[in-house]
Amino acid sequence: MAIEGRNEKHSRRIRLGMVGGGNDAFIGGVHRIAARIDDKYELVAGALSSTPEKARASGEALGLPRIYEDFKEMAIREARRKDGIEAVSIVTPNHVHYAAAREFLKRGIHVICDKPLTSTLADAKKLVKAAEDSEALFILTHNYTGYPMIRQAREMIANGDIGKIRVVQVEYPQDWLSEEQDFKQAEWRTDPARSGAGGSTGDIGTHAFNLACFTTGLEVESLAADIQAFVPGRKVDDNAHVLLRFAGGARGMLWCSQVAPGNENSLKLRIYGEKGGLEWSQEDPNYLLYTPLGEPKRLITRNGAGAGDAAARMSRTPGGHPEGYLEGFANIYSEAAEAILAARDGKKPGREVIYPTVQDGLAGVKFVDACVRSSAKNAGWVKLD
Repeated sequence: MAIEGRNEKHSRRIRLGMVGGGNDAFIGGVHRIAARIDDKYELVAGALSSTPEKARASGEALGLPRIYEDFKEMAIREARRKDGIEAVSIVTPNHVHYAAAREFLKRGIHVICDKPLTSTLADAKKLVKAAEDSEALFILTHNYTGYPMIRQAREMIANGDIGKIRVVQVEYPQDWLSEEQDFKQAEWRTDPARSGAGGSTGDIGTHAFNLACFTTGLEVESLAADIQAFVPGRKVDDNAHVLLRFAGGARGMLWCSQVAPGNENSLKLRIYGEKGGLEWSQEDPNYLLYTPLGEPKRLITRNGAGAGDAAARMSRTPGGHPEGYLEGFANIYSEAAEAILAARDGKKPGREVIYPTVQDGLAGVKFVDACVRSSAKNAGWVKLD
């Protein structure tokens, strides 16, 4: 009986593949941990590097049953197998996202893709079309949308707790690129051929932009950006100040920087409406400050008094035990799993599942494109695409 139960649980796991994420790739390890946390995936195949020798060595180190030297071969062969992968996690540098995702989408394999969506706006639009033409799901891993207190803030805003939104402020400063760096993560992120035209705007600005829109439910109509490359010789921006105009009249400010000494991953969000305000910090993620107009600040804690169902659904541990970065990724993977398992059974999910989509990814690439256009020759206010 116990064995039967284990087999049933195993059969409900999603067969997962991975493109990118070899031995020295930071984000690949993060995605593998996230996929394992809730025991809903089994990693069975991978094309983990563009270098055949490294792809094989990385796959062997992980004990993968099936190792491929390139993603196209992987997509073709896995689609032909009865026990082939049902979903693929794409964790390559940005310029590979479109080509890799397209190969799996056209074969009906669900795609879970790291952000930003693509390195260029043209590729982003083509990927949206590929996703729309496919029966497969497309999930974008803006992991901060999976944090419990972000879901709490989103629910409170939707319920009207702070009234009509007037002001949105979001910032994401880091310091790790304050000087020229030559290791792998810095190398490709500062190469426009691989990262795209945006540096800090593409790498972390898209996170800030997505978080502001996801939490408020608002859409940015236009922006005015001042972007810089402070480090001599750098070909992409490492700092950006952006003014935002939202549909419906709200106004916003976004700052992203990778040359701000003393900051590690200091993502912060402040939202102010007619009836109150909300404040959240990624480096202290289990707390949400809520200030009704004219009243003292209130502290809402993850799984504590005042937290609602939206936050509880994203929480795993009792209040007071920190949850954060890895669990945020895991929440996106688990939401995706609900949708993928329902699709396997030819049904709709039994409850609403929430994760960033290909359209959210397109909006992020439009944001980067607009920042570059606005800042060029001091063009000022520009519409998103």
